[in-house]
Amino acid sequence: MEMMREELNTNIAALTGRLGTAPRLLARDWFSRHAFFGPSSTNQDTHDLPFQRWYRFKEAFAPRAVVDAISKLERVPRTCIDPFGGSGTTALTTQFLGIRPTTVEVNPFLADLIEAKLQSYEPQSLLSSYSEVLDAVAISTAEPWAMLANAPRTMVAPGVKGRWIYSAEVAERILTYRSAIEALGNPAHVRLFKVLLGSTLIELSNVIISGKGRRYRSGWERRRVHPTQVGRAFQTAFLNALEDVVRFGDRPCRDYSLFRGDARIVLSEADEADFALFSPPYPNSFDYTDIYNIELWMLGYLRTAEDNRKLRTATLRSHVQIKRSFDAGASSPLLDRTMFDLSARRDVMWDKNIPEMVRAYFDDLVVILTTLHDKIVNGGAVMMVVGDSRYAGVSIDVGRILVELANDLGFDLADLSSMRSMRSSAQQGGTYDLDETLVHLTKR
Repeated sequence: MEMMREELNTNIAALTGRLGTAPRLLARDWFSRHAFFGPSSTNQDTHDLPFQRWYRFKEAFAPRAVVDAISKLERVPRTCIDPFGGSGTTALTTQFLGIRPTTVEVNPFLADLIEAKLQSYEPQSLLSSYSEVLDAVAISTAEPWAMLANAPRTMVAPGVKGRWIYSAEVAERILTYRSAIEALGNPAHVRLFKVLLGSTLIELSNVIISGKGRRYRSGWERRRVHPTQVGRAFQTAFLNALEDVVRFGDRPCRDYSLFRGDARIVLSEADEADFALFSPPYPNSFDYTDIYNIELWMLGYLRTAEDNRKLRTATLRSHVQIKRSFDAGASSPLLDRTMFDLSARRDVMWDKNIPEMVRAYFDDLVVILTTLHDKIVNGGAVMMVVGDSRYAGVSIDVGRILVELANDLGFDLADLSSMRSMRSSAQQGGTYDLDETLVHLTKR
């Protein structure tokens, strides 16, 4: 662990050497709070890191993974693109390194989370807005069944068949806070405060995040959450955020670009960049939108079933949870052999569309890589953290397939390195035998 910290410090010193003394010290102070409990491709050791603690995001790599990746480059980039922004780790970390980030995110709650972290604030103004929210909450109420008319019926008691996520009283208080926040005149403050309210929603609920989804807490039927806990949780989240803004708001780079929407479409709007670093959803047949359904509905990002459908269809074709077209033409020697093996095992798969989904997944990434080839400067680098999958005993070597596809698009392989072993599903054995790989490409 000490060697890992020493290596990180060495890399940070090299990357921030061009910064002035004050920005360099600020960046080092932020990185010094980075824990070392797990692999850099997971977010488990950064939950208490300033800004990262605003929302506990599971599907992310740690800031040190960003530092390690950039340290592999011959020179420090001036700009960086992340087509799958997630919680904004790449964008935030590059700001601390003095690199201007451009990021894309399709999930509107996560897009707000990213921009809330990257945005600059005036602390006294934040305090004034916080007081406005408290004053409004003290004299108003909300109607859960009206504000959540199209949400899943399990969101508020009595729920469905005795199952519900929030009691009516707690839901009413959460939605009262939401209404008060939405009435603020400063859009940046609305965005930040909604994110902070979102960070409290799971702890106030009857569910927990488990694996790739949600499940009811053990003994949730006997659990009682008092409406006053909403205010206390929001206050804690706000004070943490205010502390982070005061201590680390003046980052070496305060500029950024954020594009909201389907990366396969809106990435074309980005400016030229020196470097791209990202981790796309893995082809594990899981719709990551499911994890954020509570935040999306309770905070008003989704208001109708059609909103939900549009968001799901705007995500990468990495899953079969919704009905959509899997038409695709991506082809490479390894992909074609994999598709042959998957098709031969179709009859024993839990969903017959899985083979087509796999090819469509790579087809979508071809679109992303094609756009990046237009955006990245000649000789610039593209790095992707990708994860393998397995269906009916057929392994999908995502990294090597992408190397073949990228070669046809004008990229050369600089390095292909394993980051960690991931656990396969119970149906596939439940052992740690799926690779998570860093693919390092250069544009020729």
